[in-house]
Amino acid sequence: MGVILFRLLLLIAILVIAYSALRYLFHPRRKLEVAHDKRQFFFLDDDKNVRKNFLVTYKGVMFEGEKYLGTTNDSFQIVSIYMWARKTENLKGLSREDFSFIEEDIALRYPNAKINWKSPIKELLTEQKKK
Repeated sequence: MGVILFRLLLLIAILVIAYSALRYLFHPRRKLEVAHDKRQFFFLDDDKNVRKNFLVTYKGVMFEGEKYLGTTNDSFQIVSIYMWARKTENLKGLSREDFSFIEEDIALRYPNAKINWKSPIKELLTEQKKK
């Protein structure tokens, strides 16, 4: 009886470990970290939760976006997004085209949103628009 109980507990432990490992491998936050390390583009967002900020990684820079809900002509939508870089020292080498790429991807997901960048990106974009 003790051997059968031990084998059953061992089987349950193996299943729990396998489930945890699979859950870890396919977690979106892990995919974001891998893309960040590989300097690739990845967009992580919980579109069902308006209060939760989204994360974007692009060329090794992590950006965070804060969503604000508002009204459009016929419904409530995300109408404003404030974006900033988590570490501004990593912005070296990014150009206006890189920020346009990020804005276009956000516009696909939130077509009614106006994107506002925080400093120092804001200064770069407004300076280039003046020229």
